[in-house]
Amino acid sequence: MRRKPKIDISDRSSTVQLEDYFDFLSSDDIRIKGHRIGIDNVLEYFIEGYTPEEIAAIYPSLNLEKIYATITYYFHKRAEIDAYLLRLRRWREQRYQEWAKNPSPMALRMRAIKAQRAQEQANPK
Repeated sequence: MRRKPKIDISDRSSTVQLEDYFDFLSSDDIRIKGHRIGIDNVLEYFIEGYTPEEIAAIYPSLNLEKIYATITYYFHKRAEIDAYLLRLRRWREQRYQEWAKNPSPMALRMRAIKAQRAQEQANPK
């Protein structure tokens, strides 16, 4: 995996590398350091219009600093991250379609129970 260029966020007391907030597990798996939460989870909410404070309420284990770092990273690498998010959406859709074509025995059983209940409600005895 190629080394990501560093983006400096400096203040008087220290220099922080923006990438230090993330674990780059692969080109299609970027997680927030110290969490199993991917940047895609935070960014999907942000793109939908949620505020950082609302995102923090959804993911209480994330502090605002990490949420803002994720959003800042998105703005610094917008084209690259948009492509990343698109790849993830396509991959998830493909996985869903595969699952829908070949549901597990449990899913089939749940569908049958749901259909039976719907029929019983439509035709009460």
